[in-house]
Amino acid sequence: MIEVVKPGLETCIQDFPGRIGHWNRGFPPSGPMDSWSFRLANLLVGNPAGAAGLECQILGPTLRFQRAAVVAVCGADMQPTLDGAPLPAWESVAVAQGSVLALGAAKLGARAYVAVAGGVDTPPWLGSRSTFHKAGVGGMDGHALRAGQVVPVARAAGTPGRRVDPAHRPPIAADRVWTIEAVRGPNDDWVDEAGHARFLATDWKLSSKSDRTGYRLEGPQWTFTEKATDKPPEHGSAPSNILDQGYPLGGVNLAGQTPIILVNDGPSMGGFINPYTVPTSAFWKLGQAKPGHVFRFRAVGVEEAQALRREIDAHCSEASLVAAGAR
Repeated sequence: MIEVVKPGLETCIQDFPGRIGHWNRGFPPSGPMDSWSFRLANLLVGNPAGAAGLECQILGPTLRFQRAAVVAVCGADMQPTLDGAPLPAWESVAVAQGSVLALGAAKLGARAYVAVAGGVDTPPWLGSRSTFHKAGVGGMDGHALRAGQVVPVARAAGTPGRRVDPAHRPPIAADRVWTIEAVRGPNDDWVDEAGHARFLATDWKLSSKSDRTGYRLEGPQWTFTEKATDKPPEHGSAPSNILDQGYPLGGVNLAGQTPIILVNDGPSMGGFINPYTVPTSAFWKLGQAKPGHVFRFRAVGVEEAQALRREIDAHCSEASLVAAGAR
């Protein structure tokens, strides 16, 4: 139903919450990096919040609709156009058969989401349509969209003429500095107090060597407790080595001296410590950050992290939507 004229940069099919319950077999959840924007896009067109849609990264695709549809674009500002005319973001719009939707380079933020009434209708794999690039599963053929492919969409009437109230949108700002929440643990006792203070006081730069598996950060050296240096040999020789353990989603994985935030397509286990964990309530910020942006970490407890997640979930509801012309 949707012909891929230009694929953009790693445009892929995702659903929410992704592929749950299979990490013990090496398959991460995947799903949208910014699920806040993703869910609102689906609700705008009348889909369930988790229906499959498109995640567009840095440079968006050009898509031709083979039949009439209702579409919404949310998230990063990729200056979308419909048949050459500006298309309003954060709104549901009726699209005629043969119309062309084009998304450009992200002017603000990093990832935009395209939802179409009915939802992308590719075959689910282990209960999800989400693309997991590194294993080649989900999506169209397990990988980013390619020119010439036709993405199937289920038939649905859709709901045009609605928009997301600005008060309920993620606050994607032009500032290149992001405040990222982080909970101590599970291996915080391997880092000394000077190391913890340094982590929270540092402006960490997001490396270009980052993807949906891990966000690599550039910054100062870490220091450790005696537990990290005086340990049985099976833990490995480097202070950040540990006997293979399960990794949390969002774990700040300390590979040698390089912290890597394990995100949607990250590994389920390995032999490095995780002194902090970024909660899922902060993942929308990770999804909208670009290489070269700065992360400043703010220590929070589990209760605050959970409260932030509930707050975002509350934004992702019909109550956040108004008529397109309403103020």
